Amino acid sequence: MINKPRGTEDILPAGSAIWRKVEQEIHRICKACGYGEIRTPTFESTELFSRGVGSDTDVVKKEMYTFLDKGERSITLRPEGTASAVRAYLENSLYANTQPTKLYYIIPCYRYEKPQSGRLREFHQFGIECFGAASALADAEVIALAAELLKTLNVSGVKININSIGCPACRSGYNEKLRAYLEARKDKLCAACVDRLGRNPMRVMDCKSPVCGEIAASAPKIIDNICGDCREHFDGVRAHLDNIGIEYGINPDIVRGLDYYTRTVFEITSDALGAQSAVCGGGRYDGLVKELGGQDTPGIGFALGLERLVMILKSQQTVFNSDDGVDIFIAAIGAEAELLAMKLARDLRSAGKSAQVDLCGRSVKAQMKYADKLGARFSVVIGDDEVASGTAELKNMETGEKVAVRLDDVGAAISRP
Repeated sequence: MINKPRGTEDILPAGSAIWRKVEQEIHRICKACGYGEIRTPTFESTELFSRGVGSDTDVVKKEMYTFLDKGERSITLRPEGTASAVRAYLENSLYANTQPTKLYYIIPCYRYEKPQSGRLREFHQFGIECFGAASALADAEVIALAAELLKTLNVSGVKININSIGCPACRSGYNEKLRAYLEARKDKLCAACVDRLGRNPMRVMDCKSPVCGEIAASAPKIIDNICGDCREHFDGVRAHLDNIGIEYGINPDIVRGLDYYTRTVFEITSDALGAQSAVCGGGRYDGLVKELGGQDTPGIGFALGLERLVMILKSQQTVFNSDDGVDIFIAAIGAEAELLAMKLARDLRSAGKSAQVDLCGRSVKAQMKYADKLGARFSVVIGDDEVASGTAELKNMETGEKVAVRLDDVGAAISRP
């Protein structure tokens, strides 16, 4: 037997109702906020991610699925959605439209990392990207959209934390202060952070090493070193969140170490899985469009992991009604009855009803047991007499009540209260 690759997951029919509900709410909320869905290729040029994610990040260095195609081109399965969205924004000249450009996506992504609970090698992201809006109001809308989705799905223990990492101007001075602090503790940093120190010391703040994390915890905070314009922008974000009743905290340890991230960064967690667990993370990336070949263009977005969100909903025993129920099962006895049963099923399906027939040549008794297992609301048995008369007995599978109906009236009969 061939098993699925490590770090992947089958989503079976019995568990797909919760996924559909989450996706339906995503589509509904994004439409209400004016975001349009974008679907980008599963694989892209490797250079897109090395430039768009960062050549010295763990994602690019260690986790990407990269290969040469038959034309000897370096291709990568996308590890995240933002870089592809920026590429599509530029390649399709979406910047020529009235701004802002508001996009969202629900996509599979791929990272080669150690599989663990809620973290797979093939995983799914819901992402938002808003290009062309530099205002604090845009930041607040993006945060509020994520909060609204989690509220709609009744996710418990949600906490929103925000921070500001400033702009290139004020971050330059902060980097010197941070570098001096880290240089004094250089002998305790991991090799990767020592390498990062000269290029971008803020990358050290993202390190997963416990020792580096302890050093970072006592480091100077970027929010204490932002310029007046960035302070005004951050205050504006807070004012808008306060105005619409979004509760949040300020966490000065939230950073995005890549150069193109600016000003607002945020993280949303839930304690529904026990310890604080990140569900969603995002931030403003005013330098990314230019980094990938465009003009200076403000942007902000977030990514939300759907596997982790579904795990939370399951842990809360959230129940979503499945729409997989069968309206009617049509049992048939004999060749003529099978022909009529299939035609009736097709007519009912065309009318929006869920109708099933036996495909395995079961006896009538076995067909009715099968109808029970399917959870059919109604059933009808067609034999030679029913074929000749065009009528049959419609049975309510819950109450056992039977009524005579014309076969061409079955659809109307099962629609009645």
